Amino acid sequence: MLEPGAKLPPVRELAAALEVSPGTVSAAYRTLRQRGLVTAQGRRGTVVAGAPPLRIRGARPLPAHARDLASGNPDPALLPPLKPFTPSHKLYGGPAKLDALVELAEADFARDGIHGELAVVGGALDGIERVLQAELRPGDGVVLEDPSWPRIADLVHALGLQAEPARVDERGLVPGDLKQGLGRGARAVIATPRGQNPTGAAVDEERARELREVLAPHPEVLVLEDDYVAAVAGAPYVSLHDASPRWVVIRSLSKVIGPDLRIALVAGDERTIGRVEGRQLLGPGWVSHLLQQAAAELWSASSTKKLLARATRVYAERRQALVDALAERGIDARGSTGLGVWIPVEEEAAAVQQLLDRGWAVSPGERFRFRTPPGIRVTTAALEPADARKLAAAIDEVVNGATATYAG
Repeated sequence: MLEPGAKLPPVRELAAALEVSPGTVSAAYRTLRQRGLVTAQGRRGTVVAGAPPLRIRGARPLPAHARDLASGNPDPALLPPLKPFTPSHKLYGGPAKLDALVELAEADFARDGIHGELAVVGGALDGIERVLQAELRPGDGVVLEDPSWPRIADLVHALGLQAEPARVDERGLVPGDLKQGLGRGARAVIATPRGQNPTGAAVDEERARELREVLAPHPEVLVLEDDYVAAVAGAPYVSLHDASPRWVVIRSLSKVIGPDLRIALVAGDERTIGRVEGRQLLGPGWVSHLLQQAAAELWSASSTKKLLARATRVYAERRQALVDALAERGIDARGSTGLGVWIPVEEEAAAVQQLLDRGWAVSPGERFRFRTPPGIRVTTAALEPADARKLAAAIDEVVNGATATYAG
C-alpha cells in the first residue's frame, strides 16, 4: 500500500512495466487526480495525496503551568459581551439572510469599495469550502500562500484540489510566485489581504497593483480574498480582485464578535454567489437566524464600535511589544498586522518543546508552511507587553542559549 507522499512511477516507465500504452497510464493518472487520490507536483512527478483530515479524538491538554499562545483565539476581554435579546422564529420558505445583518454587511463592504452579491455562511472556512466546491473540480490547482493557515491546505487536499504554494513576504503574496502558479494552470488563488496567518503580512497599494497585473491575463481564475480578521487587523483593506470578473471577499465575525457565532459574510460576483447559495440550499438551507440575529445585535451596538477600535489598538500594541522585545535580542520576527507573530527558528520541534517546558505553548511552523524555512507562530492577542518581554527572553534562551533575563 502506498503512503501519502509516495511517488508514482513516470508514465512511460509504468506503461512499459505493464505493457500498455503511455496514453492508457496517462488517462489513469488523470482519473486519479480528478478523484483527489494523487496530485501532480511538477518536477517531483505524481504523488499519493494526503488523506482528508480525520476527527481529532481529544486534543492533548496543555500543562497547567503553560500559557496558550498557540490556538489563535482573540482576547475574550476584547469581544463584545453577550446580552439577552428576543429572537424571532425563521420558518421554511422565508429569506435565508436576515435583512438587518445584510444591511450591516453591505455597509461594511461598501466602505472599502466592495460591491457585489452577498451570502451568509457558517464561518470563513465554510465560505472558502462552498466557493471552491461551487467553482472548481477535483484536480484543479489553487494558489495558496506559503506559509498559510493549515486548515485551508487541509481543505484543498480534502476536495481533491492541487495546492500551488506561493511565497509570502511582509507585503503579502510575491507576484512572481503567483505568476508561476497561474502559469501551471491554477484555477483559483486564495490570498489574505491583511492580518495574514501566520506572518501578519498586509498587502499595500503597490503590491496589490502588481498582483492585479499578474491576474489580469487570467479572467477565468477565481480570486478568493480571506479577509478573516478585517475589523481588527490593524491595516486598511486593499483590493486584489479588481482585475478579475470572478471573485469573492470573505469576512468572518469570529475574531470580531466571537468564534462561537460561526458567521461570515461573503461578497462576490453574481454567478459565484448564486452557486454558493444554490448549493447551500441542498445542505443546511441557511445559517441559523438565531445566530444571525445575535450577530446583528452585537455588530450594530455603539459599544461594539468603540470596543473594536480599542481591540485594534491593543492587538497592535501587543504584537509590536513582542517584535520589539525580540529585536532587542537580535531575533527577527514578523507581525505587522493581525493576531500573531511569526519567528524563524532552525529547529521547530525542539523550540516548541523547550518553550512548553518553560510555560509557553506556541505553534510549530510545520503545519503552516510548504517550502518556507522553519519557524514558530505565537498568538499575541492576549499577551501583555510585560509578558512579551518574558517570552522574548525564553525564546532567546531556547534559540541562542542566552541567559533568560528580562525587565519587569
